[in-house]
Amino acid sequence: MRVAVLGPIQVSTDDGTPIDVGGARLRGLLARLALSAGRVVQAESLVDALWGEHPPTGAAKALHALVYRLRKALGSVAVESVATGYRLRVRAEDVDAGRFEDLADRGHRELAADRPDRATALLGEALALWRGPALADVLDAPFSGTAAARLEELRIAAAEDRFDAGLRLGRHTDILADLEAACAEHPLRERLAALRMRALHAAGRQADALGVFEQVRSTLADQLGIDPSEELRATRLAVLRGEREVPRARAEAGPGRLPAPLTSFIGRDDELELLSGLLEASRLVTVVGPGGAGKTRLALEAASRHRAHRRDRVWLVSLAGTDVVAEAVLGALSSPGARPVGGGPAEPVDQVAELLGGAEAVLVLDNCEHLVAAAAEFTGRLLERQPYLTVLATSREPLDIIGEAICRLGPLPQPAAVQLFTDRATAVRPGVVLDDEPVVDIVRRLDGLPLALELAAARLRTMDADQIARRLDDRFRLLTSGNRSAQPRQQTMHAVIDWSWDLLIDEEPNTTTSSTHCARPSTVTTPRPPPGSSPRCTGTG
Repeated sequence: MRVAVLGPIQVSTDDGTPIDVGGARLRGLLARLALSAGRVVQAESLVDALWGEHPPTGAAKALHALVYRLRKALGSVAVESVATGYRLRVRAEDVDAGRFEDLADRGHRELAADRPDRATALLGEALALWRGPALADVLDAPFSGTAAARLEELRIAAAEDRFDAGLRLGRHTDILADLEAACAEHPLRERLAALRMRALHAAGRQADALGVFEQVRSTLADQLGIDPSEELRATRLAVLRGEREVPRARAEAGPGRLPAPLTSFIGRDDELELLSGLLEASRLVTVVGPGGAGKTRLALEAASRHRAHRRDRVWLVSLAGTDVVAEAVLGALSSPGARPVGGGPAEPVDQVAELLGGAEAVLVLDNCEHLVAAAAEFTGRLLERQPYLTVLATSREPLDIIGEAICRLGPLPQPAAVQLFTDRATAVRPGVVLDDEPVVDIVRRLDGLPLALELAAARLRTMDADQIARRLDDRFRLLTSGNRSAQPRQQTMHAVIDWSWDLLIDEEPNTTTSSTHCARPSTVTTPRPPPGSSPRCTGTG
């Protein structure tokens, strides 16, 4: 099955036979599921997407009725019920928006590698998928405005890349008419204006190129009250000097690099799938769980698979060693390759917004628990300024912001916990043969906690599994050697408990005025779900 959303909603079989899906709300449901391309969309998110702030009485039943009608149109197996949501059984490449993003991303990378011929082919194929405005016949659906605006932004960026590739190939005459039409449609796009100036200059029309600059400068001043960008000014200067090789657009800020994983990702496949779905549906997602549950590893795995990571638009910020959220974020964004902050806005949140730019991005805020109030305030203000930003947080308690989606982590189910312990044991002691009984006993007594299992596996350097199982009565003394490169609070189980305890002993009477420590006993006393239970990912607000 193939679904098209880059224009009016269309769906067809693999051999191209059209499938009729009648009704705007039913097409809206199809489009919302298709935009997640095989990933689970929570039922609450679907209700918000289709009815917004005014859901009908019995919204769950109304949604179920829509799903039933969609299954009748597409086939009973096309829409799958999974946990607390639904999934359209299509691949990303079966949805034109997914194919477009993949082709545009590959074209952008070819352009960055200065291979304009390959970039032109890929970008042309990507833009040819568009049949009109995205989601053209479901624009009244509450979700469609943001989704359509995001896709339109990607389309314009891909068109700019294609114009740039054409200029590098010397095809300024061929693209000039299309460039002028694009500039007329988007008079505030400075990169388009710079590309048009380059094309006019290459065609020997220096005066016209300078006229474009003056026109854009006047428009920016009148409508936004700002001056032209550095790129546009540099293009004007090159035209004045008669330089044929006009400076090219400067690259976006580089990512706060995600650390390369040192071990395999085991045991959280269901949670990873749910988290990926939440990242599509919500702009703030918080992974919540006790110390040692693997919150950071899950968040990094999800971020590394997000499409923004392929575009170098993912930043990781650890809050464990800081008392000021904004300074930590600015430090990550101002790494080598990022734009300097000097001369920008005075407010830190505005500086962060400027450094992030306007394209889709993911910001991973790790270890929010000791700065939960400050992290919540900063995140809320930043999300208001950045409509295409998604924040993925990890914490031992939610940030409690309206619209926050929460993914709760408990212990690993026994099969996954056994697999994790065995994998780490094999890495520590290659060729080791483990009996099932002591391994299951270790997993049971350590409550399936990933960090505890990894620390226990590390002890196989000096003892066997039976000895480890017998000595778990004194687990804090036993589990003291693991990864020396980890954060100090994660090197031993005693340090994990100390970190949680420190969050409680600094409690202040007025928690609303404290930005240093959160003081909620639930961060360590919240009951864990029983082993083998399904992950709980929900939306709040």
